[in-house]
Amino acid sequence: MGVDPDPSALWPSAAAGATADGDPAERAAEAVGRHCRALIDATAEACVGVKFQLACFERLLAPGWRVLVELVAYARERGLLVIADGKRGDVPVSAAVYAQALFAPAGAPASSEEAAVAGLGVDAATVNPLLGADSLAPFLAGARAGGGGIFALLRTSNEGARDLQELRLASGELLWERVAALLARLAGEAAPGEGLSDLGAVLGATAPELLERARELLPNAVFLLPGVGAQGGSPQRLGGALAALSGDARRASILVAASRSIAGAWLQRGGEPAQAAGAAAQELREALWAL
Repeated sequence: MGVDPDPSALWPSAAAGATADGDPAERAAEAVGRHCRALIDATAEACVGVKFQLACFERLLAPGWRVLVELVAYARERGLLVIADGKRGDVPVSAAVYAQALFAPAGAPASSEEAAVAGLGVDAATVNPLLGADSLAPFLAGARAGGGGIFALLRTSNEGARDLQELRLASGELLWERVAALLARLAGEAAPGEGLSDLGAVLGATAPELLERARELLPNAVFLLPGVGAQGGSPQRLGGALAALSGDARRASILVAASRSIAGAWLQRGGEPAQAAGAAAQELREALWAL
């Protein structure tokens, strides 16, 4: 379940609970927290995890980050995996700081200077691989310390992904294919052998025709497929690509993410928002498993 709350488009019950006074960011963050808890409750039975869009909380400054920390803990209480979607990427020294903020346990005991800085404690995070292998290493190390992983951008779900990610290089391969080769090398170096890798990849559900080739290049990766719903991806479009992987024992290593189409289902269906979201999430789950 993708969670990317817009303070101006929350469920009515969340918005109605706002206090009349106080700092605007605090009020907005409180309403966002109520909205997200209700959304998690409504969809938890149909999902395996929650993907929080970090930008939606960061725009609310300190109150937004505090609410995000609380929501990560709440999602864990509901038995869900937690993915931080921030698409971070930087030179190694800064990447290590980003990794600490994302993967260090929340409320970690201050047994050392490093442990004194608490993080979100998420299971996985999205990262930008275009700075190269050394920029990914701190993220992977931070994730592995807590038994988690990372999802590196491979081919994204937005329309503009074609502008750069599908450029053909002098070698004849596409840029996203070169990135896949880099990820395969890093995954092999970090955890050689059989089994799924803790270095996964983001492949937009709006380009399902690339899934089979991506699986060839990254046979052990977990793929995160955003873009179902509002961006135009659908189970129907994914059907052929998933069918092509039917003989692959790792077909289950596909995570499909939907956000606005679930949270906003009540606007099309009518009725109570939580019931509409729960129904939409369950229908998507059943449609995907039927492929």
